[in-house]
Amino acid sequence: MTSEKSSPSPESTQNSAPKADVPEPSFGWTPYAELINGRFAMLGFFALLILELVTREDFFTWLGLR
Repeated sequence: MTSEKSSPSPESTQNSAPKADVPEPSFGWTPYAELINGRFAMLGFFALLILELVTREDFFTWLGLR
């Protein structure tokens, strides 16, 4: 018996969901770096909001600027 590898039919490959265009990590000003920087900025912003809610002081008071 011979086993033949069957390739996917053109109909099944056209109906599959498209792959997301995920940028790969690399050095410099790349889309991946901007994506990561944006995510860390969002985390920092929400951490600051939580800090202000917990301490009942605004950011400038917390830094000692007021």
